[in-house]
Amino acid sequence: MQSVHSLISNSTKRPIATTPSMTTPLPSTPAVPYRQIRAHYDDETITVYQAYNRGIATAAVREQKLHASPLFRPTRMTWIKPSWAWMLYRAGYSYKDPGQERILAIRMRHEDFLGLLRKAVLTFGHDGANKAESELEPQTSQPAPNESDETTPQPAGFDEATGTKRRKHRDPAAGKSPDVKVQWDPERTVRLEKLEYRSIQIGIPAALSPEWTEKWIVGIEDVTDRARELKRVLDEEPHVSDGELVERGLVPVERPFEISEELQKLLKMVI
Repeated sequence: MQSVHSLISNSTKRPIATTPSMTTPLPSTPAVPYRQIRAHYDDETITVYQAYNRGIATAAVREQKLHASPLFRPTRMTWIKPSWAWMLYRAGYSYKDPGQERILAIRMRHEDFLGLLRKAVLTFGHDGANKAESELEPQTSQPAPNESDETTPQPAGFDEATGTKRRKHRDPAAGKSPDVKVQWDPERTVRLEKLEYRSIQIGIPAALSPEWTEKWIVGIEDVTDRARELKRVLDEEPHVSDGELVERGLVPVERPFEISEELQKLLKMVI
């Protein structure tokens, strides 16, 4: 199945025009780089995604403050994803568990997004390569009320019976590092199929939570209904094309997001 990313030119230039037409894709487009940041963005803001329980999400949208609900925990690492498809995979179209039942599209300014990347430290497996997402499954939101990706992913201690992570004692000093975590996981199609190239996940540490919640977010939208309608369409119309899904407003157009060569090297996007 051709992914929506392969329908879009991989030019790193940011067009001034708004969403490009998807009705007549080129018959042949360049291969998607193994590591590339793709996102829905305009000239000023970029959209990232998170999934939360209903209480946190409802308050966040109403007040346009992610930490509006007392259920939100600013002392934990929180993970953002610019890939709509990866968010759908992580949250199971919002049906995976109550802690991920509301999907939020969060807009932040380009300069703040780039500022996070400049603080990035990559997470690696024992073999020196990035771990696959199956090895880095983030802790579920139960019993913690925050989004299911609210802690640094840990490969060990997963309880298959309950589908949750077994809680471990944590050093009180943990989580105070200002380092931003970045991991590259296999990208997904909106049908949740694994692709050969990678998608970026960005972990914002507790030390940066005040800036994240108070300064860097410029808009919050609940897009759960879009995710669920997409799932319904895919179930009822299995042969629908990615282009048609874009035209129906169920899949946002994600383009390569340009960053400096220095940042590309930091994120291991180039050798």
